[in-house]
Amino acid sequence: MFKRAEGDTRRSVTIHVEGRAIEAREGDSVSAALLASGLDARRATAVSGAKRLPYCMMGVCFDCLVTIDGVGNRQGCLVPVADGMQIEIQKGKREIGK
Repeated sequence: MFKRAEGDTRRSVTIHVEGRAIEAREGDSVSAALLASGLDARRATAVSGAKRLPYCMMGVCFDCLVTIDGVGNRQGCLVPVADGMQIEIQKGKREIGK
């Protein structure tokens, strides 16, 4: 569904999602990089466990919550990728201190 624009010449960086190396582009948000990678990366809701994908891509809906470099509850749509970044898909409710 999502693909990169032809002629995208931005520098590649490598991020790690659930231990898997993924190529992203400098300037991508975490959520954009996940969507462009084709991974079925999404969070699970706390109540029903329903799978969610990023929705608004501007920090309003919280459907893109991920754990980045050990810090949980990060909105992936607002965080730019960095080479070597470690990302875990958030499962369940947001918790303070995770």
